[in-house]
Amino acid sequence: MVMDWELFLTPYKQAVDELKIKLRGYREQYEKTAQHSPIEFVTGRVKPVPSILDKARRKNIPLSELDTKMQDLAGIRVMCQFVDDIKTVIDLIRNRTDLEVVEERDYITQKKESGYRSYHMVVRYPVQTIVGERKILVEIQIRTLAMNFWATIEHSLNYKYEGRIPKAIKDRLQRASEAAFLLDEEMSKIREEIQEAQKHFTYKKVEDLDIDPFQR
Repeated sequence: MVMDWELFLTPYKQAVDELKIKLRGYREQYEKTAQHSPIEFVTGRVKPVPSILDKARRKNIPLSELDTKMQDLAGIRVMCQFVDDIKTVIDLIRNRTDLEVVEERDYITQKKESGYRSYHMVVRYPVQTIVGERKILVEIQIRTLAMNFWATIEHSLNYKYEGRIPKAIKDRLQRASEAAFLLDEEMSKIREEIQEAQKHFTYKKVEDLDIDPFQR
């Protein structure tokens, strides 16, 4: 089967672009109302063609069924400061009326054997195309900054070793995963103090910007 990849992936890129804007909008709303934002930042990507072909081969997915059987062609990643923020983001997404949640996978309370932690939501999101509405599957990963740091390193090592990471490094990765989770737990215990300090820092920046430079 010959694929026009640019044409096929265009709606997925549109879905990623739109959802990034919408989820980033939450952060702006929280900031405008002087509330702690559960969202630190949002990124997104469309899966590269070589990765699509590799996964299709490994999972035995026909190219004609990619749109229904490969859930992460479009991916959004939401980073949070605290573990408790993840639940808030999950609820925000569940309550949206412009998408449908079709699957959830909790790798935080039930981490993967590798030590990977994150919360995954697969949603069906409608995009408007020149031939009408198209509903796109998008995988949204929600995690803390510490979880994301660990996952980024593990992904790089998996790429380097082609999925066959040496046992000694695997063991260290698992210990690092526990250390990252401990960091999240400790930060949660001083959450109020951290948020108060951040609020003070934000107010100080605003005050500095409001000063007329000619009055100094």
